[in-house]
Amino acid sequence: MASRTAHTLHAQSSLSALAPAGAAHVPSSNATLRHGPFEDAQALFAGSLFVGLAMLMYAQAGLLTGSTAGLAFVLHYATGWSFGAVYFLINLPFYWFAWRHLGRVFTLKTFVCVAMLSLVMVLAPRVFHIDYLHPAFAAVAGGLLMGTGVLFLARHQSSLGGATIVSLYAQQRHGIRAGKVQLAIDCCVVLLALCVVPWQRVAWSVLATVVMCVFLWVSHRPGRYQGG
Repeated sequence: MASRTAHTLHAQSSLSALAPAGAAHVPSSNATLRHGPFEDAQALFAGSLFVGLAMLMYAQAGLLTGSTAGLAFVLHYATGWSFGAVYFLINLPFYWFAWRHLGRVFTLKTFVCVAMLSLVMVLAPRVFHIDYLHPAFAAVAGGLLMGTGVLFLARHQSSLGGATIVSLYAQQRHGIRAGKVQLAIDCCVVLLALCVVPWQRVAWSVLATVVMCVFLWVSHRPGRYQGG
């Protein structure tokens, strides 16, 4: 009995950290709802796959993305440095930040998701290809796919690193919507691309970023979703 009480109090404390100041108290009966290993595996795979498909759509339409991946692309185009090396180095401080502030489980799941996303990006072009994709459709559909994938990962205590880690931390600790933070960071990164790519591609990329972040802004609300 004492063990069950301690587990319930720990779960309530974790949920309280996700809610902004002034949020309604979460009933203790909801605090015991937790995801199982199979649910986590399914969500992490689906989320990584959705994000991978979105990035393939962006690549086909010549769009850019935000977060550390977008920054790595900008530096790659501007300097000729290896994208993989730049992306790896940029993410190192974020993994350290996640380990300290969001926990070991979150950080390890994030590593797994990054590996799965990399695998999707390598294998997907070998099994299907897109002959034509208008940038407007890629921006809207890709943005929704990206937002859905990121939401899956966030609800199962994971991410794809970079700015998403900062966004989730801001929501958990300060009650600032993750979508707001992600939107601000991603728009800054995409706008930096004006220095190296045509403005038309940047404009479509900004639309894709706005679609993704508005989706997260509306859908990822503290206290609404009680699974852990």
